Amino acid sequence: MNDVNVLVLTGYGLNCDNETVHSVSIAGGKSHRVHINSVLDQTVSIDQFQIMILGGGFSWGDDHGAGVIEAVRLKKTLGESIIEFVKNGNLVLGICNGFQALVNMGLLPGFDRDHNRRSVALIFNDCGNFRNDWVTLKTNPASPCVFTKGLDQIELPVRHGEGKFYSADSVTERLFQNSQVAVQYAMPDGSLANGRFPYNPNGSIHDIAGICDPTGRIFGLMPHPEAFNHPTNHPDWTRKREIAKRRGERMDNASPLGIHIFQNAVDAIKQNS
Repeated sequence: MNDVNVLVLTGYGLNCDNETVHSVSIAGGKSHRVHINSVLDQTVSIDQFQIMILGGGFSWGDDHGAGVIEAVRLKKTLGESIIEFVKNGNLVLGICNGFQALVNMGLLPGFDRDHNRRSVALIFNDCGNFRNDWVTLKTNPASPCVFTKGLDQIELPVRHGEGKFYSADSVTERLFQNSQVAVQYAMPDGSLANGRFPYNPNGSIHDIAGICDPTGRIFGLMPHPEAFNHPTNHPDWTRKREIAKRRGERMDNASPLGIHIFQNAVDAIKQNS
């Protein structure tokens, strides 16, 4: 098939774009790093792409809250176009600040195909400070999420001050009923963190680290998959290398699980083309 074209937004404080472009390229996609202004003024049309990624950083300095200004500008200018983009079978991924923007826009959770109503929030961490650490995630095998297919347990870094997932009880219940909770914070053994710090780094209710819409084609998560694109990204990589060596394996032959999230997206587009 033709290339899977992936739009990676940059500009105004978005600072994880280069790692995201690199990760997409490893996964087999054709990355296009585009300044958000070019998308907003429609110099670059999102219709040229099959995957759209809102990456991490501090868009517009998070002056009015994390991801708020980015959400307002995208929704006002491209809201209906993004909804149509997903209806056409394309994918949207929001990472950290991008996840915050998706929930502020109302694209997530997308109950009843309503991608305009905001019903969940990402608020200040319970610990009261910015967290930069690695966490363990447990995926939900029943989730329709395209991005997490085939994954069970994964370690990724978090880098945020406003990452606590919060919603009304009725909304949370519906998310679980629909299997829209795609990833949750977990203990190193894979059991859920049950709110225990630092395994749940921000106090998210029910350890929710990422959700998708009912189609599974829009996915947002707080941890950074693009930041685990090579084995040496992991803080314990030297120990893992020694373990692999004693088993007669080469650690650099294994693709980091962060790449699998992007690989799943690229493969899904290829399979549906």
